[in-house]
Parts: sequence; C-alpha cells; structure tokens
Amino acid sequence: MSQHLIVLPILLPLLAGLVLLHKRSGVTRTKRIISVAATVGLLAIAIALVIEAASGEITYYALGDWQPPFGIVLVLDRLSALMILLTSILAVGSVVFASAGDDEQGSNFHGLIQWQLMGINGAFLTGDLFNLFVFFEVLLLASYALLMHGGGKARILAGLHYVVLNLAGSALFLIAVGVLYGATGTLNMADMAVRVAELDPERAGLVRAGALLLLVVFGLKAAILPLYFWLPRAYAAAPAPVAALFAIMTKVGVYAILRVYPLIFGDHAGPLAALDQPWVWWMALVTLAVASIGVLAARDLRLLVAYLLLVSIGTLLAGVGLRNTAATSALLYYLLHTTLVTGGLFLLCEMIGVQRGKAGTRLVKGRPLQNGGWLGILFFLGAVTVAGLPPLSGAIGKVLLMQATPHAQQPWLWPLLLASGLTSLIALSRAGSTLFWRSHEGEPTHAPLTKRHWFGVGWLMAASPLMVILAGPITDYTRATAEQLAHPERLVRSLLEPDETGGES
Repeated sequence: MSQHLIVLPILLPLLAGLVLLHKRSGVTRTKRIISVAATVGLLAIAIALVIEAASGEITYYALGDWQPPFGIVLVLDRLSALMILLTSILAVGSVVFASAGDDEQGSNFHGLIQWQLMGINGAFLTGDLFNLFVFFEVLLLASYALLMHGGGKARILAGLHYVVLNLAGSALFLIAVGVLYGATGTLNMADMAVRVAELDPERAGLVRAGALLLLVVFGLKAAILPLYFWLPRAYAAAPAPVAALFAIMTKVGVYAILRVYPLIFGDHAGPLAALDQPWVWWMALVTLAVASIGVLAARDLRLLVAYLLLVSIGTLLAGVGLRNTAATSALLYYLLHTTLVTGGLFLLCEMIGVQRGKAGTRLVKGRPLQNGGWLGILFFLGAVTVAGLPPLSGAIGKVLLMQATPHAQQPWLWPLLLASGLTSLIALSRAGSTLFWRSHEGEPTHAPLTKRHWFGVGWLMAASPLMVILAGPITDYTRATAEQLAHPERLVRSLLEPDETGGES
C-alpha cells in the first residue's frame, strides 16, 4: 500500500470532487460531510507521507509503470511531503469554516475546493515540468470559480483581473516549457538537470531564456514585485474560506522556484548555475519594502491581511535568494508559520465583519462586537505572531532567517525585516484599537458565530504556539529538508537509477 500512497493526495480529492460535482443539487449537509471527510482523510495521508519521507529516502510513483524519464512520475521527498501536510492542515480549517454557511452562497463550492486541492497537491508532487503546468492549470481553473463564489461587483472585478493575468502567465509557462524541451529534449526535471550539465554552449542562451521566462511565471504565482498588484484586491474580495486556502497558492510559486532552480540550474549547471539568484534576491527585497508600505496604507482589515501575506512572500523569497542551507531551513519554518496564521487571520476577518454589521471589515468606528472578548484575544494572538514578536513562531522564523544571512547581505535584509515587523505592528495596533476599543456606538449586531467558525479559526491560530512548543522537531525536519535540496544529485539518482537507490514505482 505504501507504494501507492504517493498518488493518494491527488486521487482522493479528484474522486471526492467528482462525487460532489455530480451531486450538485444534493443536500448541503451530505456535501459537507463528504468534503470534510475527504479533507480529514487527506490530512491522514499527508501525515503518513511525512513519516515515510522523514527517513530521507526519495521515492517515486510511475503512472502506468512508464519509468522515468519517459513517463509521468510523482516524486516524494521531504519537501513535497511537508507541503502536502501544510496544504491539508490549512484545508481542514477552511472547509470546516465554510460549512458554517459560506458554502451556500453559490453552487459547487465543495467540489471546486477538492479539485483545487488536487491541483495544489499535484504541483507539489510532480517530477515533470509539463505536468507542473497541467496541475497549475487545474488549481487555477478551480480558483477562478472559487474567487467569484457568491458573486458581487468587487469579486467579479477582482476575478476578471486575476483570470486575465493568470491566462497570460499560463501562456508564458507553455512557451517556457516548449523552449526548454526544444533545447534539452526532455521535460522530466531530473533528466533535464543531467542534460543541462552536459549542454552544448550554443544552446545555453536558449536554455537561459526559457529558465528566465519560467522565473517570470513562478514570480507571478508567488506574487513578487512587480507582478503582485493583482493579489491584494483579489484576496480581500474573495470569500473568507477561499482567501484562507489561497494563502497556500502563492507558496506554490515559492515552492516551484525552490524546486526547479536548485535541481536543474544548481552548481552542476556551469554558466547557467544560480541564474535565478540575483533576480529573486533583489525583487524579494523590493517586494518586502513595498508591501510594508501597503500594510500601513490599508484601510480595510482584509486588505491589511493581504498585504501581510505579501510581506511574508518577500521574506520567503529573500531566504530563497540567500541560497544556502541554513536560509532554506529557516524559510521553510517561516513558510509553515505564515501560511497557517495568515489563513487564520482571513477567517477571523470574516467573523469580525459579520459582527460589525454595515461597517464590515473597514477600519472605521462601528458597533461593539457581540463576542468582542474572544475575538480580541484571537486578533491579539494573530497580530503578535504575524508581526514577528516573541515568543511566538513569527519571531523564531525571522531570527532563524537573520542568523542564516551572510554578512554581505545583512545590511540589506536585516533592516527590511525589522522595518516590516514594525510597520505590521503599527498597522495591526491601529486596526485593533479601531475594532475593539473605539467601536462602542449603538447595540451589538445580533450575529451569533457557530462552533464551525470558532473551530476553523482556532485550528489555524493554534499553529503558532504549537510551532513554538515543537520548534525542535520542526527545525530538525526543515534542516534535513534543506540538506536534501542542497544535494539534487540524490533526487537524480533516485529517479534515473532506481535499482541502486530503491525508488518505487
């Protein structure tokens, strides 16, 4: 059974999505049960995959028993297992929260969520560039509909921009894949790494062009400056559980950069080695600076959280740009923290907006909150951890990244990291005082929150203190993951020489 475990994160949401879309007119309660059960099942599978990957062995699943580099392969290593686990944890909170009523605002919500999970998991597991494109398209198609779930002018306008930009990105992705295939004769990432190392000098320019085109596509998915302008309005307009799940979407772009470039364009690639590093490093710093200004300028709580997400993207990609093992380990810890906490904050925004009535999530005076005490505690927890204040996980992630920064890069990264934390703290303090201290006009809006609301937010917000308690085991795993990524030849041998390394198919 362990041999087929790798394909289950794709197969389970695929089948669940088919059932849910087939029964589009079925009873809402039944759909919720199926969706929650499938998502919890995905979490159990993800835990099993992490346990399997923790041994350090890289395994693969060859669909149709077509062996690499000729067939479609799914690859399991520490990084892909970690990302599947992160996705499933986030999905559980989002799906349960949506089951409190957000799923009834439009049709096919749960089926689309499952298919988006299929696309995300496939992107994390695939070992083939073309199938990375295919899974990108699957998750994007589902996200188009989910973004506009429930309708409304703001969602349709944001959704239109989102669709147009991602269609342009998909076209560039296909062109880049075609260029790389024409130059190397393969789409399997491990095989491409071997061929790039042996590349004729006259083809190096063509491969460089394809690689940089690919970087533009991944930068668009990750929302790096100047390709991030679509994100704040889109995430602020999306339904809360959709925005929470979208917190992992930008990480798909970060993952793709982290996966493709060290593997194919690592130290073995000669003149093409580390061609992404200067672009990623400088664009990450600019993203971090501009997003920090956006945090201060936001006048809506949802928009504020969206800019906080962009701050985290700049931080993560700065870690990628440092290109050393310690920085990779630190950014993986920070990635876990920021994805779950910002997802929880998007859900918390919805709860606060519901209880403020017409004021919604705008940072203006409004009615007092019916559950202001508990909501205030959750907001304080989220604000402290996302701003990077000790003793919660945000501070640990930033300290690890600062410690991993070489002396030459410290004058660039350290001030921006500290300034982003300060701007986040100022903006969140201002928002908190408006929402919880200055809102005292009139009577509270009678808008009770359900147990599913509280569970969804609590499930994701609990990640921060748990990551502090489990900081030792988590950093051990991220350090081992970074070491594995620093030696791409292990993955190449596992896929192309399976008899020697024990790869599965």
